[in-house]
Amino acid sequence: MATSKPEIIFFDVYGTLAEFDPPRERIQEAAAAQFDMELDRDGIDRGYLEADHFMAEQNSTSPVRLLSPQDQKTFFARYEQLVLAGAGHEVDLEMAARVWAKVRSQEYGWALFDDVVPGFKQLRASGFRVAAISNMPMPGDEMCDAIGLTDHVEYAVTSGDVGAEKPDPMIFRAALERGGIDAAKAMMVGDSISSDLRAAEGVGMNAALMDRYNNHPRHDEHPRVTDVYGVAELLRQ
Repeated sequence: MATSKPEIIFFDVYGTLAEFDPPRERIQEAAAAQFDMELDRDGIDRGYLEADHFMAEQNSTSPVRLLSPQDQKTFFARYEQLVLAGAGHEVDLEMAARVWAKVRSQEYGWALFDDVVPGFKQLRASGFRVAAISNMPMPGDEMCDAIGLTDHVEYAVTSGDVGAEKPDPMIFRAALERGGIDAAKAMMVGDSISSDLRAAEGVGMNAALMDRYNNHPRHDEHPRVTDVYGVAELLRQ
């Protein structure tokens, strides 16, 4: 891990800065209810932890966006199967695909967590630059407009810009190059230990875990925070 004091803080987006609106728990509950399944709300978070790890592993070998339509359908059926398993329901892939279709059929957008904007103001007031690195398939500027980040980050680099997903080092290097910053003077904050933290360390960046859902209460490999205020406090220390 790099040890220089960072000058720029990069944030992951999904699960770190923004969540679904309405929240993913309500989306999953509404979809499952159509099949008479009642979900354990705390278990939904556990299921998403496993499902997002599954996605990170997939993106490290063959990005989901490059899979064939049929392989994508199978991938997301397995993704949903993991969410449901965490929430207390073991189902086959066929049923998982049906629930996933109901998830996808709902109208939902994105919402920043309440601490993001004021937390970013704290960071910038302390002299830190703030930017984003995301696996969103759209261009960074478009993503920022859609989520409400445009006035709060210096820039964003996405897989839509670079053609590579985290944990590919290409996306981290592209973000560093755009910012004109050495890796040792940058920190990556994200919720995925593999795709965000270890991947960022692989190119020489500092890293910190954003654990909003308390999935890793005993994690000690990296500094751990639960909101952007925690990042500001970490950097003050």
